[in-house]
Amino acid sequence: MSPRKAAALRDSESDQGLRDHLLATAQRLIAEQGAAGLTVRAIARAAQVADGVLYNHFTDKDELLTAAVTAHIAEAHAKLGELPAPGTGTLAENLRAYLRAGLTLHRTVLPVFAGLLASPSILARLAEAEEPHQDWRSLLTDYLSAEKELGRLASHADPHTAAALLAGICHDEVLTTLLSHATPARADPDAVIAALLTGIAPEPE
Repeated sequence: MSPRKAAALRDSESDQGLRDHLLATAQRLIAEQGAAGLTVRAIARAAQVADGVLYNHFTDKDELLTAAVTAHIAEAHAKLGELPAPGTGTLAENLRAYLRAGLTLHRTVLPVFAGLLASPSILARLAEAEEPHQDWRSLLTDYLSAEKELGRLASHADPHTAAALLAGICHDEVLTTLLSHATPARADPDAVIAALLTGIAPEPE
């Protein structure tokens, strides 16, 4: 956005319009460079407004970053598209689709959370603002629970444990890169789902 356009935005649009502009700018910076070390000055410069303008619309930087990270997470979820519905396709196909979606989501979101480890106040606000049953893991758990009710999972199957296992695969791939800067082997959805559905114990003789 040019300085002239930013000035026009401040002069002619509502406070809500400027607030949205600041939020969108912060969200873009988070997506591009993460949240670690992101300052009010950096956000203001990118938005082409004076530093003090942010405090006309947000109580503090934490409030702005919380809103921006929340928007980033919501956008990442929206980009996943429609996930398979219970009772459609095959269980293996559907779980592979959920795992691929989970890997894509975690590659987008986890680096942002890693950058906020030094900002516990923001993490606490994000936890308070989280909407139940809207995140990928909750959707996966609900899907597995519905499949169990339909009889497409074993009666003893625990949807929460199965969802935790798939979430762990996503965490392992992304966190290995973030914490050790190593290049992990990309998870093979086919192999992961095969192991989940058939187990790894030897067949009885």
